Amino acid sequence: MRTNPALVSLGDYPIAKLQEKARAIRASGRRLVDFSIGDPLEPTPPFIPEALRRAVPEVSQYPTTKGLPALREAIAGYIGRRFGVSVDPDTQIIPATGSKEAIFSTALAFVDRSRGDGVIWPTPGYPIYERGALLAGARSWPIRLEGDFVMRVASIPEEAWGGASLVWTCSPHNPAGSVMSRAEIDEMYQAARRHDTLLCADECYVDLYDDEPPASVFEVAGSEMVGALSYLSLSKRSGMTGYRSAAVIGDASAIALLAALRSSTGTAPPEFTQAAAIAAWSDDEHVAERRSIFSQKRAVLRKAFEGIGLRVVGSTAGLYLWVKVGDDQAVTDRLLDSGIVVSPGRAFGAGGEGFIRMALVPTLEDCDEAAQAVVECLTAN
Repeated sequence: MRTNPALVSLGDYPIAKLQEKARAIRASGRRLVDFSIGDPLEPTPPFIPEALRRAVPEVSQYPTTKGLPALREAIAGYIGRRFGVSVDPDTQIIPATGSKEAIFSTALAFVDRSRGDGVIWPTPGYPIYERGALLAGARSWPIRLEGDFVMRVASIPEEAWGGASLVWTCSPHNPAGSVMSRAEIDEMYQAARRHDTLLCADECYVDLYDDEPPASVFEVAGSEMVGALSYLSLSKRSGMTGYRSAAVIGDASAIALLAALRSSTGTAPPEFTQAAAIAAWSDDEHVAERRSIFSQKRAVLRKAFEGIGLRVVGSTAGLYLWVKVGDDQAVTDRLLDSGIVVSPGRAFGAGGEGFIRMALVPTLEDCDEAAQAVVECLTAN
């Protein structure tokens, strides 16, 4: 059959192969502590599934592309509380069935392949930036991150800006947990405006941090968010990974284009899921509790790695620990043999070699147990 060559060239999703190996080990009866995928094990706060159950109707009907007005108002309320910015719920917000599909499909709305449009994205990074760009027919401009793994304007060549329709940032960063400062976000936004490039800020982890709240594109682009979009998610913030509930917020003209695209893709969230999202976006207390738990896990694991002389890079926010280990694939295999599943840094693209990523998803008790196992495994002769 005829196939899309871009899809063939991308191959399998990198973490999927690791999960297949882990499943085979579990099937043999061995216990694993899995840090490979960002799917926390803490229960979803009870008031959220309760809101969903109350909203399940007797007659199920199609949701609208723009979502319930109450959901858009709840998201706008959260943005006002968190970032001190007022956005228009009618024109600047659109719900998504998870941030993954929203990020993937964005290039379909803004890339003109006949014009040779490009997409700029950080590597190592979330693989969906590249996959969405390539399947939309864009020229791909990966920007290799090093040192502190913060993406800055100085690292983007002028050639990349020429003809770039989108530039992706991710702060807090996946996989490194590094954070862009407000000044760095502002510099990126100003550069994008000069080049008529839409700034797409993946801010799905912006509510998970150890010390100071990370800055956001909202704080530099202002209420109108001209030339900028922010991607927010309830997955980690509210323990709703399986609910597939996210939102894109920003430039009203860009949101209108995404709405036009999404009316064709049929990816509006079910209204009972939107009811759960309204409850989640309207409450901040449960987020503080979850943030504290993730910080405790990070501290336990950081202490274990640093105690045996391994450098933890970034890892001050988000859901991940990013550790410099040398041969990341060899260490991944060695830890897997000891019952600990981590992700090799190379799975997140060029520049990830030599690091492992640990998602802070097991329970605090399992993290403590795993920390001891890591020390024993990596210090054994």
